[in-house]
Amino acid sequence: MKFEVPQFIDVEDRVFGPLTFKQFVYLAGGAGVSMVLWFFTPKLIAIPLIGVAIAFAVALAFYKYNNKPFVFLLESALRYTMSGKLYVWKKEEEKPEKKEASALPREGIAVPRISDSKLRDLAWSLDVHDSLYSESTNDQRPTTDN
Repeated sequence: MKFEVPQFIDVEDRVFGPLTFKQFVYLAGGAGVSMVLWFFTPKLIAIPLIGVAIAFAVALAFYKYNNKPFVFLLESALRYTMSGKLYVWKKEEEKPEKKEASALPREGIAVPRISDSKLRDLAWSLDVHDSLYSESTNDQRPTTDN
């Protein structure tokens, strides 16, 4: 049995002649704003505002910037203008940290730093810890007696 695999799924369907639904809504919105401006403002002010509204509607419907719709550019511009713009840069000189000797659970016994390798220091401190408490009668290590 053969199945038809959908092709060109990223292309929007043409709903109103050569226009997609989004393009139609943008152009219809521009036409609606133009009609409102024509009827409710003086004609001398309405004509330039209608020109701006129509240009904006056409840009929303058809203009692409870097192969992305104009809506994405507009959204990015609005997000940038609405967000905070506090940029702080302060160069701080790194001060070398003084490494202290790590102490064992018993007071008074300190493990000296052998090297900068933490793994080597950990292994050495565990060996010392085992040798210090191996003679004690109350050893807390788990036993595997079966």
